[in-house]
Amino acid sequence: MEWFRKVLDPEWAVTPAGGLTGEAYFAEKDDKRLFLKRNSSPFLAVLSAEGIVPKLVWTKRMDNGDVVTAQEWLAGRALRPAEMKLQHVTDLLHKIHQSTELLHMLVRLGKKPITADDRYHAIMKRLNKNQIRHASHEIQEGVSYLETNLSIARQERQTVCHGDMNHHNLLLTDDSRLYLIDWDNAMIADPIADYGMVLNSYIPKEEWNSWLEKYGVQMDNQLLIRMYWYLIADALSFLSFHYERDEQDKFDERLRSLQALNSQMGLL
Repeated sequence: MEWFRKVLDPEWAVTPAGGLTGEAYFAEKDDKRLFLKRNSSPFLAVLSAEGIVPKLVWTKRMDNGDVVTAQEWLAGRALRPAEMKLQHVTDLLHKIHQSTELLHMLVRLGKKPITADDRYHAIMKRLNKNQIRHASHEIQEGVSYLETNLSIARQERQTVCHGDMNHHNLLLTDDSRLYLIDWDNAMIADPIADYGMVLNSYIPKEEWNSWLEKYGVQMDNQLLIRMYWYLIADALSFLSFHYERDEQDKFDERLRSLQALNSQMGLL
């Protein structure tokens, strides 16, 4: 029997919500609509209280120790790529990065800050293990950039970061509320790991300065160096990920994106 049958009566219509784990479902009964998930992080309660994710309706512990959460299932859609420039997105990111409540909860849950040194050493270990550190000029150039600018990448406070800032994870409801969902990659790190991804993926370069001003920081050369440092670190991590899974097409695609980043950083 499916686990959700143990927390809902049979009158609820339940359908899979998709995803890789198969741990999430939509449930509907009369005019009530819920999003159910098994073994969500306790972090969800604070995100709900802060208005960053849809409201947490209830939490139930099952006999086997699993925890089921029910959130509001809201009518809405994912943001379109062009909408990532909206002030709502900037404001939501700033709120997350400034929240002491979110930070304290992640610390209580045992999350440790991920420093630039942590990222660098993890990437080098993985590249060496896979024997691809010297596999291409692009990889060697990316590694060289990380090594040369590690001291600059260290120079920032650490906050709660979402870790996967793409438009699919931003839910715009039919009544114009904006939520950031899918917090499985939450971490304590340099916030540029989040907003650098937004800038590079969605914001035209001529608008970077104005976007950053709305977010609350000033653009300078060291900020750009840090931003590219984390983007290159991500690219190298994904190269190892796809290599380990023998996904040659995706590996080649990531290599091309790394080449583009290497070209951009040469202009700094």
